[in-house]
Formats: sequence, structure tokens, C-alpha cells
Amino acid sequence: MQFKDQIDFIRQHMKRNKLRVATTILAATMGCAFLIVLASIGFGLHQTITDDVLDNNMVTEIEIAGKSGGETEVAPADIPAADLQKIREMEHVVAVVERNQPEAEAQTVIGNRSAYSRIVLSSMEEEQKAGFALSEGKMPSKAEEIVVGYHMAKQLLTEAEMEKEANGEEVDGFAGSLIGQTIELQLTPFRDEGEEAKESSSWEFVVTGIAKEPAKDWMTDNSVYADSSWGAVFNEELDLQQGYKYILVYADELQNVGGITDTLKEDGYYVYSVTEELGSMNVFFTALKAGLIFVGTIAVLIASIGIFNTMTMAVTERTREIGVMKAVGAQPKLIRKLFLMESAAIGIIGTVLAVAISFAISLLSNWLIPMIVLNSLGEDRPADFTLVISTIPWQLVVIASAISIGVAMLSGWRPARKATQIDVIQALRQEM
Repeated sequence: MQFKDQIDFIRQHMKRNKLRVATTILAATMGCAFLIVLASIGFGLHQTITDDVLDNNMVTEIEIAGKSGGETEVAPADIPAADLQKIREMEHVVAVVERNQPEAEAQTVIGNRSAYSRIVLSSMEEEQKAGFALSEGKMPSKAEEIVVGYHMAKQLLTEAEMEKEANGEEVDGFAGSLIGQTIELQLTPFRDEGEEAKESSSWEFVVTGIAKEPAKDWMTDNSVYADSSWGAVFNEELDLQQGYKYILVYADELQNVGGITDTLKEDGYYVYSVTEELGSMNVFFTALKAGLIFVGTIAVLIASIGIFNTMTMAVTERTREIGVMKAVGAQPKLIRKLFLMESAAIGIIGTVLAVAISFAISLLSNWLIPMIVLNSLGEDRPADFTLVISTIPWQLVVIASAISIGVAMLSGWRPARKATQIDVIQALRQEM
């Protein structure tokens, strides 16, 4: 019997019991669709949280929190320059940025406007290599030039505007661009409780650039980014100790962050990168997705009972037909193949329908549920709100299809085997 004839044979018998076959396909479809949709929730949550982590972090950034020095621990400020130079020379490292914050309260003043700021002292050349992004202007080329945070202009208020803001009123801040403006930076050393106030000092700088807007709308950047050479000047003038220092290593691509992180760990550095966070999350979500697939497989197994019953009934109804096939020389292998193909056909049709339905449900849930969540938040809704409820990658489709079709064929194995064991004489005696 040719393959085409085998297909026609199966199609004829499926048409003969349309209702029973249709309900069996429906059960297989529901079981497979439940598996895909349930597992897609795990994939969707994984994508949502991963995107959130990547949005809140520079993905190629590795922070060095210190180094193991045998019995003592070496703080970032005490790591030798020679060691940092070795890191700069590592493969796939594009920049090593040393940022320092003076132990002083900073206030930015322009005319009759002022704002409290965060001072960040760093090498502008290394910052540029690291991809420090600007929304306006250019990076400083002189020590007297600075970059200010994206929200600095809005934070510069007069005393009258400060009173209005304290009363909950809206204020505009500095009007126009800060590019090219000369600002006065006042630094006052921090004092301990009960200690007398210390004298402040001031310096003038020219604004050449405005930093890029933070990734999240709730973040406020009113920093002042100045050249690291000012650290010694501030410390000497105000009699300050070494300020808070942190070191950032930047890779050329995300895929190389893990390798650089591992190398730094082997050299005794205490590091943190986005791959560390993603790694722990991946372990958790891998277990979650595997659990959801397992639960969904139970639904497929339940649906397989219907396939088993349908194929068992098909064997019983076709006993005489099987006897005739054996009488004309059909091998048991062919008979078994025909019934396995029929159960596989039920599984394939059910899987195809399940995949189509699953994608429709996924699209609907990703549109409807975030809309409901946003409406429930009211005026507190974030501007950059994104929520992925369901994601169906091709790997999930392959896994679900393999499980569904595999279970369907296993369900038809016993009835198919039973068909090969039918006695020819007894089968021919059976009434049509």
C-alpha cells in the first residue's frame, strides 16, 4: 500500500466518525493550548523583568566594589593605578571609569537660583570611551568645563519658587538652556552631629553638556560631572578626606560582560554586573517555566485518554476490515502503522489548532491585561509602563508540539498493537 493510499485510508475512517473524531481533536487542542498559554506566562514574566533590569542598568557596565588583599580587603579608592591599567588592557574592555564624590554638600548657583547637587568627579576622556550619553551639548575639553544632569535646569529655583514648591505648587525652574552658562559651585564640608558649621568655598564652571534623560521617569538627575583633577583641589581647600570612590569597567558588548566578570573574580576583585542579576533570575525562571510546562503536560495527558478511547473504538469497529486486510496479505507492521498514523493525525491537527489559538490568546492578554492594570493605577500610572503577560517563543512551540504529538502517538500505540493481534478467522466471521 502506497503512502498516498494510507493517507486516503485514514481520511475515510476519520470522516466516518466525524463527531467522535472532532471531540477528540477538540480535547487534544485544549490540552496543548493550555500547555502553551500556561508556559507562555512564565516566558512573559521573564521577559518583563529582564527588560526592566536592562532598562535600569547600563548592560555593559561592571562595578568593582573592592579587591581581596589576603587578610585585608582593599577598598576601591586603594586599588593601585597599575592594577586598573591592567584591567584597561584586558580584551573587550573599552574603558575603566573612576568616579569620586567629595565628602561635602554641593550647591549649584546661577544668578538668584540655586539647587542642591551631587558632585561626580571623573575622567571625561574615559567617560566618553564608556559611552557617556548627552541629550544636548558636548563633552568637556577643559578642566573648567562640566556636564550637568538632565533635570538640573528644573531644579534651579529662586527662594520664592522654593516656597511655592514646598506648598505643592508647580514651578518651572530655569528657563532656557544651560549650555554655555557659567555656574557657581559651592561646597560645604559635612559635619558631625554637634560640630560647628564649616566654611564653604566656591568655584565657577562653564556648562558644555546636558546628560541624557534617565531611563525611568521617576529618576531625577541633578548631578554635576567635573574632571577628576578637581578632587585634589577640593580636598586641599576644604581639608577633606578621600571621598567615596567607585570604579566602573565597561565592556564592548553585552555578550562579553560575563567573561570579563569571571576574569576579574579570578583576580580577586569583588564585582557586580547585570549578568550577575540576570544569571540568578534565569535560574529561577528556568525552574518556573519547567514547572509550568510540567503542569501543562498533565492537561495533555488527560486529553490523551480521549485519543486512547477513540482509537480503541476504531479497532473494535474495524475488526472485520482488519481481518480482510490480513487475509489479502497485509502485514501486522502495516496495520499498526495505519492506526498510529491516525492517532498522530489527531495529535497534529489538535496541535496546529492549539498553536493558533495560543497566539490569539497571547495577543489578547498582552493588549487587555496591561490596559486594565493601567486604568486601575489612575493618575499614578508611569509613563514608561510596559508589561508583557505572555510570550510564545519558537522553542515553546516546538516543545509543546513534541509533547502533544508524542502523547497522541503513545495513546494510539496500545490500540494499534491490539489491531495486529486480531485473529483473521474470528474477524471474518464478525458481522458488518
